[in-house]
Amino acid sequence: MKKNLFEMGADLGEEWSSDNKEKPSQKVSAEMKSPEKHQLYFAKEKRRGKVVTIIKPFCLEKKTLQALLKSLKKKLGTGGTVKEDTLEFQGELQVQLKPILEEMSYRFRH
Repeated sequence: MKKNLFEMGADLGEEWSSDNKEKPSQKVSAEMKSPEKHQLYFAKEKRRGKVVTIIKPFCLEKKTLQALLKSLKKKLGTGGTVKEDTLEFQGELQVQLKPILEEMSYRFRH
């Protein structure tokens, strides 16, 4: 086994370990919630001079989130994407999105 350059000759013992050999596991909240239990909020960003509407955090399976995105994009006639637990839409669409999601029984923070 090839030794790490910075550990050459170092005896770490049993209670010590090098930092770069063990990768921390990323904990993703796998807890799925029903639409009534969501506490969503809107965020706006400007990217390359254009506005992007962001809705987060969704606690849904990836396939369910993809299906939700597809139906919302079709209703609004705009582009969008899923990134982790967020939905991103092209344009400033908060006014149009909120009633549609409330109709689907999603809740928002105030």
